[in-house]
Amino acid sequence: MNDAVNIAENILSGKLSAMEITQTTLTKIAAINQELNCFTNITIETALQDAAKIDQEIAKGNNPGILAGVPFAVKNLFDIAGLTTLAGAKINAENPPATQDATAVTRLKKAGAVLVGALNMDEYAYGFVTENAHYGTTHNPHDLNRVAGGSSGGSAAVVAGGLVPFSLGSDTNGSIRVPAALCGIFGFKPTYGRLSRAGVKLFSSSLDHIGHFANSVRDIATIFDVLQGEDEKDPVCTKRPIEKCLPQINNDINKIRIAIADDYFAQSADPEALAVVQKVANALNVTEYVTIPEAKIARAAAFVITACEGANLHFEKLKFRPQDFDPATRDRFLAGTLIPQHWYIQAQRFRRWYRDQVKEIFQNVDVIIAPTTPIIAPLIGQQTMNLDGVEIFVRPHLGLFTQPLSFIGLPILSVPINQENSLPLGVQLIASPYNEALILQVATVLELQGIASSSIKHNSRMHQQ
Repeated sequence: MNDAVNIAENILSGKLSAMEITQTTLTKIAAINQELNCFTNITIETALQDAAKIDQEIAKGNNPGILAGVPFAVKNLFDIAGLTTLAGAKINAENPPATQDATAVTRLKKAGAVLVGALNMDEYAYGFVTENAHYGTTHNPHDLNRVAGGSSGGSAAVVAGGLVPFSLGSDTNGSIRVPAALCGIFGFKPTYGRLSRAGVKLFSSSLDHIGHFANSVRDIATIFDVLQGEDEKDPVCTKRPIEKCLPQINNDINKIRIAIADDYFAQSADPEALAVVQKVANALNVTEYVTIPEAKIARAAAFVITACEGANLHFEKLKFRPQDFDPATRDRFLAGTLIPQHWYIQAQRFRRWYRDQVKEIFQNVDVIIAPTTPIIAPLIGQQTMNLDGVEIFVRPHLGLFTQPLSFIGLPILSVPINQENSLPLGVQLIASPYNEALILQVATVLELQGIASSSIKHNSRMHQQ
């Protein structure tokens, strides 16, 4: 069972028990995780204890929550009480265990969800491939020779591999959307500041979002509603009133104005990555195009801000323990320390201008369609790719279409698009801030039409190519 809401409904009705689901999940993890390398820690004891408590509550006639008994896992930069938060780093393994759960984990547990572990990622969330020098590479369930994407690679692969129905990740420049697309599942990055980041090891504070992966629009909406709410522990988290998305979602999109992103977002990609965008546009009868101005510069500015903020955060360890970093991360952080201050200031100034330009576009359009990644999942260890006849590096360019959008904190859902005899690709549905419900409504229509649906691999040994 890969549908979170369906699992909870069966547990609440007595058709299944939380203990039964949790034990089955842990058995599946033990059998498959070795080949996928999703987990850095499996919380067997606490998961079984939490499942038993949920069953006891149900036996008493109580309702443990909308996610009662649903197993989930989190990227290992979310604090889990009793575990050391690694954030993909060897250095962090020396830290003491967290004393309390991250706010997002706490809210999911209060809704009845059962945490089963922490998930692999790129070191300090700086990457798009989850090839981690310390904790190994996470493999794509659709082809074990390919990357799962990153930096939330473990979070995407664990859902796409059928181990848990949903997981948490973080997104700075595309770290939820890229692996969601490459693994063929839904990946949601709500508006910047909409969800609390308290208890999360940040990478670039002015860009970092948290979000989640799941197999259906209903699950994405349900989890989003659970995670919403002001949090005084996170000063970035807005005081905006909670607006439940699930009750707003239906299949009527006649009044939603949808357009296709052209120019920058229609270049430098394999034909199949652009073809899935057209497939979505055809399904929705969309013929209007919009140009997001200076997206290339926005991406460059995002690079500058990310490198500066990340390098500053880890500056002391870079000075005294450079040998303990993942080389791929260390070298980019070191480059970040050399960026002149005025570059960072100019990048932030451009960010304000760019935000205003995109805001104007949303005066006439509600949802924009764009590709998520320029290619299917690259091979593990693949260094370069060829786009439009130009050979470029894989690692920085998997975020080609995601960086210019997270740069200004827009809510975005990467939707998995059905393709026969092909590895997964995704399409981004983009809206203006706090319009998550519009995105989910459009995604619902695509799901009902069979255009969008997750592709789950239950036995990954069968999918080596």
